[in-house]
Amino acid sequence: MALSTDERALLALIAKSPEPVVMSDFFHELSPPAPGMNEHHPGHEEWMLRQIVWHRVSFQLWQQGLVRVVVPANGERGDMVEPTEAGIVALAA
Repeated sequence: MALSTDERALLALIAKSPEPVVMSDFFHELSPPAPGMNEHHPGHEEWMLRQIVWHRVSFQLWQQGLVRVVVPANGERGDMVEPTEAGIVALAA
């Protein structure tokens, strides 16, 4: 299975973690905000759209069976996931 650049980047971070993780915890690492970013920053809208894309990527990883939820969301944090065997294989390709 061919992964997009974004799918590969997020899945690689998930796979490196020794414990289940919340995928959205990596979004700022993958697309960090510019220094001084706030709602008035000229790049804020573009950055926010990029964060939405990361949510789509995380859903696609789950939908394709490349990650599995091991601890469901509890209202304080999102679903905690780990890579599946298919996810590990897709990273190796």
